[in-house]
Amino acid sequence: MTQPVTSNISDKHKLLGLDHLRAIAIISVFLFHYQFFGHPAWENNVAGFGWTGVDLFFVLSGFLIAGQLFNTIARGEIISMSEFFIKRFFRILPPFLVILTLYFAFPYLREWGHLSPLWRYLTFTLNFGLDLKKYGTFSHDWSLCVEEQFYLVLPLILWLLTYLKAGKKAIYLIVILFIAGFALRLWGWYHFVEPILPTGNLGVTWNKYIYYPTYNRLDGLLTGVSIAGLFTFYPKTKEWVNKRSNITLLVGLAVLLAAYFVSTPQDTFYTCLFGFPLISIGYGIILAAMVCPSNILFNAKSWLTAQIATLSYSIYLSHKIVIHLTQNLLERAGIDKNSNLTMLICIIASVAGALVLRYVVEKPALRLRDAILKKRSIKELVVSKNHEPLDSLTKVK
Repeated sequence: MTQPVTSNISDKHKLLGLDHLRAIAIISVFLFHYQFFGHPAWENNVAGFGWTGVDLFFVLSGFLIAGQLFNTIARGEIISMSEFFIKRFFRILPPFLVILTLYFAFPYLREWGHLSPLWRYLTFTLNFGLDLKKYGTFSHDWSLCVEEQFYLVLPLILWLLTYLKAGKKAIYLIVILFIAGFALRLWGWYHFVEPILPTGNLGVTWNKYIYYPTYNRLDGLLTGVSIAGLFTFYPKTKEWVNKRSNITLLVGLAVLLAAYFVSTPQDTFYTCLFGFPLISIGYGIILAAMVCPSNILFNAKSWLTAQIATLSYSIYLSHKIVIHLTQNLLERAGIDKNSNLTMLICIIASVAGALVLRYVVEKPALRLRDAILKKRSIKELVVSKNHEPLDSLTKVK
């Protein structure tokens, strides 16, 4: 017997399942990036597919951010652009600016290569035309650029669609964007990648023209948005998934397994055309299953995954600095940077660094955000009451 399911995707119980996914995403990314530092030989065998952790983050972001906006629309309310951007500003920018300042102020913290020009980071355009061979330091900011561009555009599009009363026709825009992603990646492959195939040196070109640009990486975000839309405006869809959530979870894992074979090795035509959407759809199906009350993982509490999920953003921003600095210090102490011991110490140091960033920067920024939003809410309430008709003016004394 399945549990009752609601259409409100902001239900707090869903965070249990989503915490597991956030933890998986950041662990995958960490292990993948660790390959580019000193590492034990076995690590290559378990981290190769870790690059898809970013795609899982994209699916989660699309689902959560779109879900909040869709809930506002479903209640018949107008999306508050100022409130939306205040929330995003204080959630994203303070920790990011601290890490960016550290990179520019202390050159010895830079992991490899050079920093890109400062304006590329501040405008969140690093992911366009990024030459990884030359500008390798803080290159993982590319995915944050994709998300920031998404946060800028999505509420504006939804506002416009609401204004135009597009209704169910909005689904065509998502389909068009999915198809456009296929077309643009196909064009990028034949125009930039295929001409250099004989050289066998695809790394820089693949990342620059296929892997980093936003228009090639919308699959995950669109998948998350689609699930949020279906579950909010078509509650029967969620009811159907809820009755089959455990089977749906297995289907998602099967799709992800198929994506692994399609996308290994990474820089191939099959990854370019089919791998990205398969990975996103696989993660999307898994997410759709895990936010359903009948799923086996819906109420599965884990202190560990909850803590990792809470620190995921701070870990993502700071882990390369911490790994680089920790390995340099350990190497000077005579400890092999390719050892298991070094890896364990790097993991502990990365968590410690994330805790510092979380409690010194993230949480104070979030408290400030909440205070600003509370003040705005009180002010709006006062203004609203001041414009209400006074009963005393309409009564005969």
